[in-house]
Amino acid sequence: MQRLPTTLYRKIARPTCEVFINHRGIDTKRNIAGLLYDNLTRMKVKSFLDSMNMKPGDRLFDHIDAAIVGCKVGVAVFSPRYCDSYFCLHELALLMENKKRVVPIFFDVKPSQLLVKDNGTRSLKELQRFRFALEEAKNTVGLTFDSLNGVNE
Repeated sequence: MQRLPTTLYRKIARPTCEVFINHRGIDTKRNIAGLLYDNLTRMKVKSFLDSMNMKPGDRLFDHIDAAIVGCKVGVAVFSPRYCDSYFCLHELALLMENKKRVVPIFFDVKPSQLLVKDNGTRSLKELQRFRFALEEAKNTVGLTFDSLNGVNE
């Protein structure tokens, strides 16, 4: 899938949101990511959650990449299957490459459990890009949340 260069996004991206919510939909859309979006919206904080901000016909990468470039803060909701998703890792890398402030939330997963695996479908350059972004996020002060026991500090 062809994407516009990031430098072009910087020129055309207008601030579309204050907070970009990066998450693995299958793990978190119906719980923590959705609740976070709802609470931020209630507080009048303009947030981006793919299922809430995209319409049929929107070009996936173009729309999401522009939202990331235009946001002020990224919230990365890490979950057990987060690293299985190319989209999650791409979004995280783009947040880091654009020097966005990233707030990690570790949802039912420990930072040490998050690993980018080489499944043979990604180039070495992509693997390095994803691993660097993931390590940056894992070394950032964040929140942990255990769905059985609640928030842990």
